[in-house]
Amino acid sequence: MACLIALGSGLFSTFSLIIACIVKTRERFMGIGQVLTMPIFFASNAIYPIDIMPSWLRTISLANPLTYQVDALRTLMLIGGQSKFGLAVDCSVLAAAFAVLVAIAARLYPRMTT
Repeated sequence: MACLIALGSGLFSTFSLIIACIVKTRERFMGIGQVLTMPIFFASNAIYPIDIMPSWLRTISLANPLTYQVDALRTLMLIGGQSKFGLAVDCSVLAAAFAVLVAIAARLYPRMTT
């Protein structure tokens, strides 16, 4: 479970790093971060099960890494918890999203520091 938490933390920290590389001030970073983070949270299965979402929101939720993070953590933390996608799928999606964000951050960061 610690590995899963570290992977999710790394994923969203890298997301924040990308935002920080793009904006110029701390105030903009905080504002843009909130504007992007809230839809990510509400478009995941953190509040509502995917099964009761409208089809358009379900599609967005399935493309959202937070959905897979929440699914995996619920599976591991709840007694009798069952994963909707399977832990292997959850971890694979998180790892793939993390790799993509690291690649984006690696391209942006050196450009911003020179």
